[in-house]
Amino acid sequence: MTEKISSWNIGKVKITRIVEVERTGPMFVVPDAIPENIIKMPWLQPYFADEKGNTIVSVHALVIETLEKCIIVDTCLGNDKERHIPAWNKLQTKFLEDLEKAGYKTTDIDTVLCTHLHTDHVGWNTVLINDKWEPTFKNADYLFGKEEWNYTEKQIEIPAYAEFINDSIIPIIESGLVKFVEVDEKICNEITLEPTIGHTPGHVSIKIESEGKKASITGDFLHHPCQMEKLDWISSADWNPELAKETRKNKLLEYADEEILVFGTHFATPSAGFVRKKDDHFIFEVQHPLEKR
Repeated sequence: MTEKISSWNIGKVKITRIVEVERTGPMFVVPDAIPENIIKMPWLQPYFADEKGNTIVSVHALVIETLEKCIIVDTCLGNDKERHIPAWNKLQTKFLEDLEKAGYKTTDIDTVLCTHLHTDHVGWNTVLINDKWEPTFKNADYLFGKEEWNYTEKQIEIPAYAEFINDSIIPIIESGLVKFVEVDEKICNEITLEPTIGHTPGHVSIKIESEGKKASITGDFLHHPCQMEKLDWISSADWNPELAKETRKNKLLEYADEEILVFGTHFATPSAGFVRKKDDHFIFEVQHPLEKR
């Protein structure tokens, strides 16, 4: 059974993962990740693939709690939202209840941070109240990348983009809660954005440093640990696949060299671990959480 809530400490920073959905089955976003290919990577079992070669993926948010800030990173899919992907359409999950079980009311969150503006990273930005989309985190600054929004707003004529732009992004902009930030923005003493361009033009990852310890939240420059072994496996959702490949290779080398605890934004439970170099590629060594609920 999936652990819905789990936590790690990075120095004085606490990182808590809240799962919205976790599923085993085809991973449409990485076309090469089919069972006959995945089964050849036994190191992915049991956390990221089953014994038949089916991938396991997660949609979750991460709450970063520092002495100054309470930040939620990537707000998943959301409830009540009409989506063209059947498995994501009109969801009814207990995400906000689980967030509160983890110790965070929506009013406790002072910063919402989106690594990029795709449907599965902005969903809980809003909730449906009296047939109107309202900000979920009314006390928070919503941080959207300037470059990311400049690109995303031009996609509104595409139905697959329009559905989440209209219900999860524009209501936040109209509420006045948005702050547009740079790809290398410093959020607070321990948290800095870093550009990881390729999946989208303004994609960022989150760099966390405290008391000599380092961690990173990937966003979608990496969708599944299988892309550590198969560095050239692209994501069908990448804006620039070649640039995304280069970003993956460079970041994985950095992660392996600097002993950085990596939180994969779509990595299944336990989601966190260390990147290890092996021959001409990399593998992932999981790091189990300190707290489980």
